[in-house]
Amino acid sequence: MFGLAKSQSTRKAQRFFSERRIPVHFVDLGKRALSPGELRKWVQRFGAQELLDSSSTAYKNAGLAYVSASGDDWIDRMIADPTVLKLPLARCGKDLTYGADPAGWDRLAAAAASS
Repeated sequence: MFGLAKSQSTRKAQRFFSERRIPVHFVDLGKRALSPGELRKWVQRFGAQELLDSSSTAYKNAGLAYVSASGDDWIDRMIADPTVLKLPLARCGKDLTYGADPAGWDRLAAAAASS
């Protein structure tokens, strides 16, 4: 799981998995940047616009609503400032989910429990 330690939805996801006793490898994006290849998985599956948190202060301050960019440019922007993302980004195998998505977390928990 990738997220920010101060993110409410990231803490909610961590609590969700810990309550179900599912071990999670957490990467704090405030301390360690996400690799472009890793982020590309989510961008290819969901699209860059879907991953951006248009309600976040960082998104509004950067004026990203008015930016037109390619997929790789969005990836660079997201890596430079992960606060513009809908966090957390979670994966189990090839299954991916992002943001506050309890249904997706259930899917990941079921996949982790079966492996």
